[in-house]
Amino acid sequence: MPHLVITGASAGIGTATAELFQKNGFDVVNLSRRPCPLSGVKNIACDLSQPDFIPAIQSELSDALEGSKQIALIHNAALLINDNIASTDSAQLRRVLEINIVAASSLNQLLIPRMGEGSSVIYVGSTLGEKAVPNSFTYATSKHAVIGMMRATCQDLAGSGIHTACINPGFTNTEMLRDHVPADVMPQIAAMSAFERLIEPEEIATALLFAVQNPVINGAAINANLGQIER
Repeated sequence: MPHLVITGASAGIGTATAELFQKNGFDVVNLSRRPCPLSGVKNIACDLSQPDFIPAIQSELSDALEGSKQIALIHNAALLINDNIASTDSAQLRRVLEINIVAASSLNQLLIPRMGEGSSVIYVGSTLGEKAVPNSFTYATSKHAVIGMMRATCQDLAGSGIHTACINPGFTNTEMLRDHVPADVMPQIAAMSAFERLIEPEEIATALLFAVQNPVINGAAINANLGQIER
């Protein structure tokens, strides 16, 4: 049976993705501080902001994947902060990069050697990986780096039978967005899509499943944003 290893499946896009993959025959392993609320998901508690999180989970994760060769690794966890280049110190930038970039690289190093043909490394990026808006300095910086990491992954894994892609959600109806955007501003945010609504986490989950199941999109950065209206 194929396995999904996903970071940040405790809420939002992560939970929706875990549920959809379960329905499609995957055993799901979640790596996050909080557990995934779905039954049947193997939760391994970890803090991706800590540089030494890999040794703490290595044995348990190896046991959870025992005998599995087809593994989908989805880098979903991310930290979003309202910040500005003029006032954000380097310590905060390092913290965001540790979660959004370095943790993904560490998991790649751990899991790629045990992945067989048909496995995949999928990144959850953002439409802010290809542009920027005010007061999202560290997030936009890190999501540009996510797309670069995915493209480097594609080149370095050529011939391995492992494929990669980056799905870039637009404004999605998640706890993270609600924490980032004031409630009275949310209708304006929803109106920025061509469908004049927020994306649902289940829609991004469907895009992630497609990316896992279709190696033809290897190396692709795909915007899943309902068509953002640029103003």
